[in-house]
Amino acid sequence: MRGVNAETQRVTRDAGPAVLRRIVVPAGVLASVVGAFAYVGAVDPNQPGHYPVCPLLRFTGLYCPGCGGLRSAHAFVHGDFAAALTDNPLAVAGYLVFAVVWTVWMVRSARGRPVRLDLGPVHLWSVGALVLVFTVVRNLPFGGWLHP
Repeated sequence: MRGVNAETQRVTRDAGPAVLRRIVVPAGVLASVVGAFAYVGAVDPNQPGHYPVCPLLRFTGLYCPGCGGLRSAHAFVHGDFAAALTDNPLAVAGYLVFAVVWTVWMVRSARGRPVRLDLGPVHLWSVGALVLVFTVVRNLPFGGWLHP
C-alpha cells in the first residue's frame, strides 16, 4: 500500500512541470499576439504617421484583403466590434478563428495530445477563394460597404 501512495505522489509531483513544458509554446504565441494587439490598441492607426501605408493601395488605389486590418484590430481591442467589422470583416473572422484554434491547441497540449490540422487541398482552395472573392468585391463599385 505504501508503494502505491509513493508512486502516486511522484506522478502528481512530476505532472506540473510536464504540463508547463507542453504549454510553453502556445503560451508564447498567445503572449506575442496579445503584445501585438496591445501595441495596436495603444497606438491608433487612424492617426497618420504611425504605420506604413499599404503599398497596393498607395500605388494602385486597390484595397488588399488586409487593408483596414490595423484599424479593425484597434477597434476590436477597444470593444467597438461594429467598427471592427466595418474596417475589415475578414480580419475579425481571422481573430475568431485564431481564438478557437489556439484554445484547441492549448487544451490538447496541456493534456499531452498531439495537435494536427489536417487541411486538405479543398480547405486551402476554399480559403483562397474566399479571400479572393472578398478582395474583388471590396474593390468593385457595389462593394463600397467593404471599404475600410
